[in-house]
Amino acid sequence: MTPGMKLLEVQEVLGRLLEESDSPEEKEKLNTAMDVFEFIFETGQAEAVDDYRQSLDVRAPPLVSASFATRNEAMAWLLAHPAPLNGAKVLVGGEYFNVVHFRDKDLRYLPPSPVLEFYLQDLEQEGLPPPVATFDTVEQARAWVDRQPEPPRQVLILINGEPHLVAYHYRVNVRAIYPMSLAAKAAPAPADESAD
Repeated sequence: MTPGMKLLEVQEVLGRLLEESDSPEEKEKLNTAMDVFEFIFETGQAEAVDDYRQSLDVRAPPLVSASFATRNEAMAWLLAHPAPLNGAKVLVGGEYFNVVHFRDKDLRYLPPSPVLEFYLQDLEQEGLPPPVATFDTVEQARAWVDRQPEPPRQVLILINGEPHLVAYHYRVNVRAIYPMSLAAKAAPAPADESAD
């Protein structure tokens, strides 16, 4: 079934719920949901929605829209973009950044995003899978990742005894290695019990 067909089926369910509802508030919310589906179809984004849903199903790293080596390259892209997608994620030097665009004043920013740290923290809490390979150095691991004919979407490896996530950002053709230690950045700081 094509991505568009799946979305049409969901839209049919929403239409049925709209017909059956007696609540004006519920009807307004359902109409808004129907408008969202129309927007997806009118802008040709049904496949992008399907990509997103598939990435959730396989617990892939957060999707990115573009990748850049430097912040200067990313800002040049953002400033030249005719309609940046506010809230989209991009990689800059392998790190996540948010696209922020205030249309009314045409202000554009790229603040760092903690989304990867939270993603890694969730993986850690669910229990890490066994590592598929072990390396002494990052360079050895990078060479192994680059040699893979079919990049793994996400697998765990060990580098010098420390767990790392290998991820393939297929939309931008980037193979990345993320240390699982980044998950600690997302963890809330322990409460200071001496303050009692």
